Amino acid sequence: MDIMKIKSMKGKEAIVVLTCYDYSTAKILEEEGVDIILVGDSLGNVVLGYDSTQEVTMNDMIRHTGAVRRGAVSSFIVSDMPYKSDDTTDLAVKNANMLIDAGADAVKVEGKPNIVRALVQNEIAVMGHIGHLPQTKKPMVHRDFKELLTEAEALQNSGAFAVVLEMVQSEISQKLTDFLDIPTIGIGAGAYCDGQVLVINDILGMFEDFKPRFVKRYAKINDEIRKSVRAYKKDVRKGEFPDEEHSFNDKIIK
Repeated sequence: MDIMKIKSMKGKEAIVVLTCYDYSTAKILEEEGVDIILVGDSLGNVVLGYDSTQEVTMNDMIRHTGAVRRGAVSSFIVSDMPYKSDDTTDLAVKNANMLIDAGADAVKVEGKPNIVRALVQNEIAVMGHIGHLPQTKKPMVHRDFKELLTEAEALQNSGAFAVVLEMVQSEISQKLTDFLDIPTIGIGAGAYCDGQVLVINDILGMFEDFKPRFVKRYAKINDEIRKSVRAYKKDVRKGEFPDEEHSFNDKIIK
């Protein structure tokens, strides 16, 4: 997968995007043919236990980007620019290059068309992001189509190869998708986007602190983890683990 392929999928084939933060999960996503793996700053909530994504650091993003790349050696990987990592053009270019060096093919920027333009001019591929911007920590205000189109077109004109629409009304998402030349990737933005992205921990039922209403859970992994932990605890308490089969019994060579 590359940028030209992603852009060619617009209006023809839905683009499948999932977040991922670790080696083992990345291997699975690559094996199952996910089009884009997003190393999202949502790792702050679902992996690191931070109160907000504003606490995610460049070191966090670099470490997890490297882990994902080691698991998904051929996938197209996009890494979020964390909070305040792109406050100036020089800082953005420096930090984006570190994410590229860690294994990302592109970075994602919330708003900031001037920053997107600077990154693209430095040969760094960028995915844009409009609508609800988690890093701002401001309540989502539903804006009209013209305002969102202005923002989306600014990102497109700055060189973004795709744009995430987060919590944008479905009717507006459809209009934006029709107007833009680049693919739209929806999250809580309805069925008319060119692709969809969700947090892997949400769809697997692994993150229970809160559940966005637009999330569909495809599994209840935490229930299985609890069952396994209870069974292990029971076996250890009763002295049934480890048994002979699960003990190291090779002869010691003196």
